[in-house]
Amino acid sequence: MSRQTAASHRHGEMRNLLAISDLGPDIAAGIEEVMTLTDSFVEVSERAIPKVPALRGRTVVSLFFEDSTRTRLSFETAAKRLSADTMNFSVGTSSVKKGESLRDTIETIEAMGVDAIVVRHASAGVPRQIAQWASSAVINAGDGWHEHPTQALLDCYTIREHLGDMRGRRIAIVGDIKHSRVARSNIAAFTALGADVTVVAPPTLLPPSLEGWPVKVSHDLDAILPELDVCYLLRMQRERMNEALIPSLREYTALFGLTDERADRLGDHTLIMHPGPMNRGVEIAAEVAERPNAVIIDQVRNGVAVRMAVLFLLLGSGTAWGGELDG
Repeated sequence: MSRQTAASHRHGEMRNLLAISDLGPDIAAGIEEVMTLTDSFVEVSERAIPKVPALRGRTVVSLFFEDSTRTRLSFETAAKRLSADTMNFSVGTSSVKKGESLRDTIETIEAMGVDAIVVRHASAGVPRQIAQWASSAVINAGDGWHEHPTQALLDCYTIREHLGDMRGRRIAIVGDIKHSRVARSNIAAFTALGADVTVVAPPTLLPPSLEGWPVKVSHDLDAILPELDVCYLLRMQRERMNEALIPSLREYTALFGLTDERADRLGDHTLIMHPGPMNRGVEIAAEVAERPNAVIIDQVRNGVAVRMAVLFLLLGSGTAWGGELDG
């Protein structure tokens, strides 16, 4: 990737990353740009001292209104490996508990001189609203049922790492599609790269309408297992449910869980993926998560390098790509 290409992304189309569509009018090209840059940061992460000065002097704040382990720590690690300063906003001990509005919170954080805000919120659209108020770059780390773009990017990178080109790959996304922001971002990214995506779920765990979704639909996991290149499992988003959508977790596992027996029917090359946290024994059997073709830990590992790439694309200077990145 040329220095000019990186600079055009930063100063042109990609001011924020709120959804996969923010990667530009040619989403596949935008994803490939992130993937190429991620290759460089994977190499950085493998060094004895995994750190470069690319974002020295920049400040990244994590603004998480929902609990998170992987995403929050991944962004924090990514920022520190780029030599950025980091700030963590704790909602439980902040003035939000005293009734401070979201806008006042953002204005307070911006007054401290931050360059990027990484935000997770239970309500869809909050990162986009923050982006309208803030002069800092805003990265969506998951908003309600809407999107989780960096998860989709790290998933694309993980699939590419193991299977190469995604064009024509057969991917099943299995589980609670209705409440899943991961599913929405992944469908946008996977199909942009030419994959053939099927969503597999009981009717009650699908959105009311799939009009405009470039996917096939199946209610029979067993029927499609042998033909898959990727079996992507989602947990039950029980914190987002306000009604009983399945008779029981046991019945869900019997029909849609990736049990040991079902995993035996997958091809040797078929990747087993999960965004975490896993509910072992529900959507995935404990022993299946330990199989050689389960790449769940690879997803976590790649998340750091992918988020380094995103932060660099949004905040890096033109000179960093040519010099400081390799410093």
